[in-house]
Amino acid sequence: EAEKVEAEAPKVYYRILTPDMELYKPEEYEFKPGEEEFRYLVEKEALKKGLAGGGEPRYLSYCKKFGVEWEPYSDLGHMRYGPEATLIFDLISDYAGMLAESLGIPIYKVKGTNMFDLSIPAVRQHAELFGGRLYMLRAGGRRLVLRYAACHQQFAMIKDWTIGYRDLPFGAYELADSYRLEQEGELLLCFRVRKLHMPDLHVFCRNMEEAQEYALKIHRKIFEEIGKLGRSYVSLYNTTEEYFEANREFFRRLLEVEGKPVLLCFVPKKYYWVLNVEYNIIDELNRPCEIATFQIDVGNAERFGITYTERDGSKAHPIIIHTALIGTVERYLFAVLDSAVRAEKAGRPPSLPLWLTPTQVRVIPVSARHMDYALKVLEQIEKEQIRVDIDDREETLPKRIRDAETRWIPYIVVVGDREVERGTITVRFREEKTQKEMKVEELVKEVKEKTAGYPWRPLPLPKQVSRRPTF
Repeated sequence: EAEKVEAEAPKVYYRILTPDMELYKPEEYEFKPGEEEFRYLVEKEALKKGLAGGGEPRYLSYCKKFGVEWEPYSDLGHMRYGPEATLIFDLISDYAGMLAESLGIPIYKVKGTNMFDLSIPAVRQHAELFGGRLYMLRAGGRRLVLRYAACHQQFAMIKDWTIGYRDLPFGAYELADSYRLEQEGELLLCFRVRKLHMPDLHVFCRNMEEAQEYALKIHRKIFEEIGKLGRSYVSLYNTTEEYFEANREFFRRLLEVEGKPVLLCFVPKKYYWVLNVEYNIIDELNRPCEIATFQIDVGNAERFGITYTERDGSKAHPIIIHTALIGTVERYLFAVLDSAVRAEKAGRPPSLPLWLTPTQVRVIPVSARHMDYALKVLEQIEKEQIRVDIDDREETLPKRIRDAETRWIPYIVVVGDREVERGTITVRFREEKTQKEMKVEELVKEVKEKTAGYPWRPLPLPKQVSRRPTF
């Protein structure tokens, strides 16, 4: 049984905050050159203007290319992933975990269930405060809620830990399958789905000063990561008047990182957080799309009974930062594919980041007599943990090269008589639309340099293209 639990809509109002800490009413603000993306955010959120344009987003065809689809045998809004899409999903998941561990504090990875009993006051109160669309079910006379983030499991676990002031700050992390009963008309592949995967990190801090220090680190990390895709965020800060006025210097430091205005949404003091930042990209249809987030939570430690022992032996409740540094796995993939659309519109070949590309190198022998040399090249590249395959089909060379390009394979290695004689390879660089004769070691060095600091997983398909089914 599915039900929706909706919180009463709070009374809110909006202001634009500039880096020099000036406040403006949204309807009175004069947008400057370079603030077009911010204007789209303000018009949608504060001025409630409808979206201009429409049509089917281009990125959906990219999803199909790699096997990212809706699952028609499930409830609406649930996704499935083919072999290449599963590799991409797993790599993003691995990377999210790596980022959590990069903050310089102990990170404890945990796992647990995805359904919780609404008869438990802490669970029920948190569900009500969430104010979103919840998946609910009945089992054995109990009313259960499917989790919409990792909060329930982590808080239910950490309340049983013995924590001292020396243990803080620390983080708890889980890649949590989460469920949100989004409205049917709002569902969008990779972006608005009913089952999502949240790389949920909670940072437990002694006090507000420490929480703000780590919130700034998280804020910088969030902007650093979206910058690696060649993008930037426009941000919506949900907060209370009281918190903003008491912490203006903290907001000024947040805006130093932004380097541009942000939209403030002032809310009543009814939430468990005092600041909730939503980081939006503007997609190909000029829609604000929230990807990453963080919150400063002052209510759930008390609600769930999480305490630590102070230096003087007294008990205190920690302040909790909630964050998904790159958003959900699905939304980060959305940002990657939307960035490929942007590249294509700018006249560049659409592509995935090299570390996410299922086949990073394809070897193509000119003819059957070059196969042995081509296999040696493949083995030399493969042993360096580079995803490489070989197109051994009986097709023309131009067709095989064209197929590799349509699969977004960034390095296409062609070997024929000249390469066999010289002990070299000829590499076609898809993104630059150039080619160069080089040694295998040179290609390996370039790929390794470009993928340094990112996770690796092996090729998800047979190395021989001729042995693959048609997906």
